Amino acid sequence: MYAIVEIAGQQFKVEKDKKLFVHRLDAEQGDSLDFEKVLLVDNDGKVAVGTPTVKGAKVTAKVLEHVKGDKVIVFKKKRRKGYKKKNGHRQLFTQIQVETIVG
Repeated sequence: MYAIVEIAGQQFKVEKDKKLFVHRLDAEQGDSLDFEKVLLVDNDGKVAVGTPTVKGAKVTAKVLEHVKGDKVIVFKKKRRKGYKKKNGHRQLFTQIQVETIVG
């Protein structure tokens, strides 16, 4: 059984006990979250597609930890002009583990 769910503006394919990284969520470590924007549910070959969401479907996940992603270096340069700009960025993520899929 799997589902396509929208979390923080992005779509993810989730299965029971699957761990995934999503953009930072406002939740404490150990909290349980419910995601109601379920777009598709596949239950052993029976596919339910929502318009736009599946009615009564819900995905429950547990927050494992908050982490930072890998560093991304942004470097801009214009040749022969003496213009150089270096900037770094680390994205904030939340690791969650899917507990149940109801649908």
